[in-house]
Amino acid sequence: MSKLAPVSIRISAPKGVYDVIGADTVRWDDLETRFFETAATWGYPRVRIPVFEHTELFVRSVGEATDIVRKEMYTFSDRGDRSLTLRPEGTAGMVRCFVEHSLDQAGLPWKAAYGGPMFRAENVQRGRYRQFHQFGVEAIGVDDPALDVEVIALGWAFLRHLGLVELTLLVNTIGRPEERARYVEVLADHVRKAVPGLDPDDEERLELNPLRVLDSRDPRVVEALATGPRLRDVLGDESRSHFGAVLDGLDAAGIPYEVDDTLVRGLDYYTSTTFEYASGTLDSAQNALGGGGHYDGLVEMCGGPPLPGIGFALGVERILIACESEGILAEVRGTVDVIVLHVGETAVPARRIAAELREAGVRTDVVFGNRSLKAQFKQADRSGARVAVVVGERDMERGVVTLRDLDTGEQSEATLDSVRQEIEEVIGS
Repeated sequence: MSKLAPVSIRISAPKGVYDVIGADTVRWDDLETRFFETAATWGYPRVRIPVFEHTELFVRSVGEATDIVRKEMYTFSDRGDRSLTLRPEGTAGMVRCFVEHSLDQAGLPWKAAYGGPMFRAENVQRGRYRQFHQFGVEAIGVDDPALDVEVIALGWAFLRHLGLVELTLLVNTIGRPEERARYVEVLADHVRKAVPGLDPDDEERLELNPLRVLDSRDPRVVEALATGPRLRDVLGDESRSHFGAVLDGLDAAGIPYEVDDTLVRGLDYYTSTTFEYASGTLDSAQNALGGGGHYDGLVEMCGGPPLPGIGFALGVERILIACESEGILAEVRGTVDVIVLHVGETAVPARRIAAELREAGVRTDVVFGNRSLKAQFKQADRSGARVAVVVGERDMERGVVTLRDLDTGEQSEATLDSVRQEIEEVIGS
C-alpha cells in the first residue's frame, strides 16, 4: 500500500491582524521614530510596558460597563490559573507602572511616552483591527490647565509636523464624577421621553453607561441630543474655570479647536478635559486619529496616591491612512542602497566589498547563487538599490570594480580603495 503524500495547508494570519512588510515597514519605522523624537523633545521619554496585565487592572480602570471590558478584551488564564488580558489600551498599564515603581518620588509631574500593539476583539474595517498600534504620552501628578494644554499641543504639533492639513481638534469637559452623576439622570430622562422605542444598543447604553448614548448613530437620538441638556450646564465653578483656562491656553498657543459637547471618550476613567484629533480625509464614523483626557481618580484606583493625570493615544494605522490620503507619505526606494554583483570566481571578494560597505553604514545587499549577470541585474532593479557594484575577474586583476547607477544606467570604474567614497557621492546626491 503506497503512502499518501502529506497535504500542505497554508496557514493565514487570524482575522483582524496583518503583516507590515516592504515599504510599509520603512514608513512605519519613520513614523515611530518621529513620534518618540517629538515626545523626547517635549520632555516625555519612552517607557516600555508589558503587552499583557492582570485582568483586574482593566476591569477596574477602563470600566466594567464599557464595551471594551464586556465584549472586546482578549482574556485568558495562564498555567497558574491567573486571569490575564492582552492590553486593550495603554494608559492603565502606564499608571500601574507609575504606582508600582513609586515614580512620584522622583518629582512631579511624571512624564512619559509609550507605544506598541493593543488588542480588542471588535468588528474589522479599514483603520480598525483586532491588533492595532498606538503611540501615546502621560503626565501624572499636577492639576494645572497649562499641563492639559501642553499635552494637547504635543499631539497637535506631531500631527502637523507630519504634514497633515485636514486636521480638527475637538475639546470638551466632562467635569467631576458627581457633576456627571447629576447630568446622566437628566440626559437619560430626556432621551427616553424624546425617543420612544429606543434600539437595544442605545437602551443598553442608558442602563450601563448613559454618557455613551452621546455616541449614538440613531438619527432620532442625534436630533434629541441637539436640543437636550448639556453637561457643561451642570458643571460647578471649579470645573468651568479649569476648562476656560484650557481654552485660553489653546488660544494663546495658536491652536484652533472646536468645542464638542458630545465628546466624552469611551473609557470610564476620564474626567474633566477630553479631546480628540480628527482627520477630514477619513470616513466620518472612523475619523479620529487619536485623543485623550484627564483621569483624576485613576492613580488612586490603581493603589497609588490621589494624583491627577492626563494623556493621549494616537492610532498608527489611522495616521498612516490619513498621510496616504493627503499624499504626504515619504517615498521609499527600497531596503538597500547598494547591491554587489559578481562574475566568475569573485564571490569571496564581492562579499568582502559588501562587508566593508556595511561596516561603513551603507545599506548593502549581495547576490547569492550561481546566476548569470543578466539575472543579477534583474534582481538589482527589483531591490530598489541606487548603485550596483559589479565585481569581475579581469577587473579584480586590475584592482577595480564597475559601478552602475541604476537610475541613469551610467557606468564607471572605481578602485578598491575608492569604492566607498564614490558610492557615498552617488547615493548622497
